[in-house]
Amino acid sequence: MTRPAATTGQQNQALFRIYVAYRSLLSLVLLIMLVSPNTRQLVGVLHPTLYASVALLHLATSVPLVGFLSKRLNQRMMLVVFTLDIISIILMSHASGGVISGLPVLLIITVAASAVLVTNRTLATLIAALSALALLGDTVWLIWAGVREFPDLFPAGLLGALIFVVSLMVQIVAQRLGRAEELARNRASDLYDLQRLNEQIVQHMDTGILLVDGEGMVRVMNKSASTLLVPERPVIMEQGRQLADYCPELAYQYQHWKDSGQHKARPFKVTEDAPPVIARFRELQPSSARDALIFVEDYTPVTQYAQSLKLTSLGRLTASIAHEIRNPLGAISHAAQLLQESDTLAASDKRMAEIIESHCGRVNQIVESVMRISRREPPKPEYIKLQDWLTNHVRNYLQGLSQPADITVDCQYQDLLIEFDPENLERVMTNLLDNALRHSGKATGRESARIEVELDFIAHQALIDIIDHGTGVPRADQPKLFEPFFTTVAQGSGMGLYLCKELCEINNASLSYRPTDKGESCFRISVTQRAL
Repeated sequence: MTRPAATTGQQNQALFRIYVAYRSLLSLVLLIMLVSPNTRQLVGVLHPTLYASVALLHLATSVPLVGFLSKRLNQRMMLVVFTLDIISIILMSHASGGVISGLPVLLIITVAASAVLVTNRTLATLIAALSALALLGDTVWLIWAGVREFPDLFPAGLLGALIFVVSLMVQIVAQRLGRAEELARNRASDLYDLQRLNEQIVQHMDTGILLVDGEGMVRVMNKSASTLLVPERPVIMEQGRQLADYCPELAYQYQHWKDSGQHKARPFKVTEDAPPVIARFRELQPSSARDALIFVEDYTPVTQYAQSLKLTSLGRLTASIAHEIRNPLGAISHAAQLLQESDTLAASDKRMAEIIESHCGRVNQIVESVMRISRREPPKPEYIKLQDWLTNHVRNYLQGLSQPADITVDCQYQDLLIEFDPENLERVMTNLLDNALRHSGKATGRESARIEVELDFIAHQALIDIIDHGTGVPRADQPKLFEPFFTTVAQGSGMGLYLCKELCEINNASLSYRPTDKGESCFRISVTQRAL
């Protein structure tokens, strides 16, 4: 029967090293006892030469055992070592007069060590039996030789029984310790696996998590936190920095929470172009005022949900009045078509009729777009070669205008492909160009705009800028720029930019407003990495 290993390999090696040191020290002590005048009469009294030879041999065998300590131990080698030790002790005991010398007591240590190091209980018991039999056999031999008397069998038998008891007790204790240690190793392995699992969960959570000490120093942050706060640098570079280095607003909210113990969550932006985020704070331990956890979440889904609620209401309103719009719109479009078929109509009037029909179609498309977005119909994205598409769109757009305008396209990336619904992109670009020409005309008296395409290699985005020469949007109005029904033009409906932003978002893109360094107005379409 094989019992569980009492110790691990390294612990076995350490115990065996201790035993080798013990047997080396024992050999030296036994040799010293032979040459010392005070103890010479206690050992080797019958056969001094045999005693000295065995003691020296016992010491010599300890030298190669030291070399085995650096290697993996095996049960066979330990069995040989314990057998040699038993024979050596019995021979030295025989040379010293047998059990009366007290040397056989050393067998108890050897048997106890074998019970710990030999994992097979049968072999460990066999070593104890060998020790007891060798002790009894030596005693019988000395009695037969006339050196000892028959009553000396009693202490020899008593010592042999003690050897058996010690061996069995040590085996039981070692077995229980082995089970407890194996259980502890399994628990430690489970805890390690659980720790690794927790680390993986934390690192791959959508919620950003930061561990901050009492001085505002970020000790640990996961990948999501790095993406939300410093997307241009890897997370490993962002350990051990002040919280204010990432976002002053986040540091201010954290300090306010520490001072007051209260926090009213409000969204904020790390940078101007970054998505809104919201932070929550928790103490790492209820009794500790030092370390704290900061949870940072992308607020965009909440904003999108609020917008979807608005859009649903808008869709219901649009559906109820769609036929009220389409009926007169259809009549206007039909009348324009009849005018174009007239032979007496002047060329300039025919041009006006074409413009009327074109814009009737655009109004009808706007109604359909609102209804489509309210129903959240998925787009039909295609790979678009951006430079060619922009050139063709601007040419067709200029042909549909009633008066001349100047629109330039600056795209240095001839092979740049983006994934976008062409119909959605056409509506977005048309609306943004309408706004750009209108505001440029009001500010300069000349309708002009330009389209610039850049690549953001850090954020992995394609940036399409529509720039005009207008007076720009006041800072107070910029947060409300993309809200439905918000407009600064008396005749506007306030739906154009809102629809453009919604069309961009359903195509995995974003639309934002940012004035240029020269003070020009710029609407930027950012096509995200998933769409590239």
